[in-house]
Amino acid sequence: MAAITRGVLFVHSATRAMTPHIEWAAQGVLGSRASFDWTDQPAGSGLLRSEVSWQGQQGTGARLASALRGWEHVRYEVTEEPSFGSDGARWSHTPSLGIFHAVIDSHGNTVVPEDRIRAALDNADNLADVRRTMDLALGTAWDEELEPFRYAGHGAPVRWLHRVG
Repeated sequence: MAAITRGVLFVHSATRAMTPHIEWAAQGVLGSRASFDWTDQPAGSGLLRSEVSWQGQQGTGARLASALRGWEHVRYEVTEEPSFGSDGARWSHTPSLGIFHAVIDSHGNTVVPEDRIRAALDNADNLADVRRTMDLALGTAWDEELEPFRYAGHGAPVRWLHRVG
């Protein structure tokens, strides 16, 4: 049996029409009634936002991210905390960039594997090439696009979901 972990689904922006679909997708993964408190997203006219904290087996974050992947007009992030035998993770999605995945350490830092750093150094013609490769490995473009939506969510209500069984 997989270890239990926790995480958060941050829906940074979604249209009102998408909110029931997001709730159904989360419910399908979490196996419980997913009830979201939707609030206006100040960073985008007509958009809503919500945060749901969850608890489940390792891999729940990946299943949540996959369930929401590719939906137009939905910006979201899923985090999964480190647990016994497993690193933490973060998945970020924007309509223009698609999905980004990163391993996250116990302090919240993005982990870039040694081989990826070595390849960036070995294949670069100049410092700008190294920077572009590292920006991709760190998800810089996703962070830049999501930051205005993250900031707008400070102080928003959070609801806890627990998978039963």
